[in-house]
Amino acid sequence: MSQEQPNNPLHGVTLEGVVTRLQQHYGWSGLSQRIDINCFKSDPSLKSSLKFLRRTPWARDKVEQLYLQTFVR
Repeated sequence: MSQEQPNNPLHGVTLEGVVTRLQQHYGWSGLSQRIDINCFKSDPSLKSSLKFLRRTPWARDKVEQLYLQTFVR
């Protein structure tokens, strides 16, 4: 049974979609300036960033907050 989540602006948005859209908007260097994590600084790629963010809740929270600040108002 699926439930609607009207108060969750990230509902239906995948982590891959979040990172892809942020990367297209800011670029890897812009992301690394806004969020100081190595997956955006040292040889960045979508695959390595997703792997890190899925294992690191605090970093994922920062990425999701940047997404919300940038695209959801």
